[in-house]
Amino acid sequence: MKIFIAGAKTITSIDELPKQKIISICHKGFEILVGDCTGIDSAVQKECLSLMYHNVVVYASNGYARNNLGQWPVKAIQVPPNVKGFEFYAKKDVAMAGDADYGFMIWDGVSRGTLNNLVNLAVRGKSSLVYLQPIKKMVCLKNLDDVNILVAKCPAKTRQLCQRAVSAQHTNEQLSVFAQ
Repeated sequence: MKIFIAGAKTITSIDELPKQKIISICHKGFEILVGDCTGIDSAVQKECLSLMYHNVVVYASNGYARNNLGQWPVKAIQVPPNVKGFEFYAKKDVAMAGDADYGFMIWDGVSRGTLNNLVNLAVRGKSSLVYLQPIKKMVCLKNLDDVNILVAKCPAKTRQLCQRAVSAQHTNEQLSVFAQ
């Protein structure tokens, strides 16, 4: 099983509850798909390194990994040269959502990248476990309706981003609306 683990780049350390979930994922031998960003991506990499866990793949736009603490294999996601900013990095997240069987997100309730990941997983029929860092609780999201129910409890800006992401999915866009 492949688990896509990601979260807000503003969260730089992992609370005990999600840390135990990561340890469980490692004990089960699941493959971890992680990005190369700061924040949760780097924190997950640190945790895997401390556990001496090797079943990790780091996804990087155009193959340049900004962070790869364990020198794990890098999956290069090709991005056209005209794509910049948020959308440049979102391409690798879309690939991870496609490759994963399941998602585990550590979310601050406002990170647009993490929200993007939740929507991308849900529209592909994949469940996610979300650790809501502000309230220190886990929530399982099985579909887009569950994502919408969760987001309804978030700040207005997050609700608007979710509506735009879902609209973009329905019109087959690549969520480039977030780049605006």
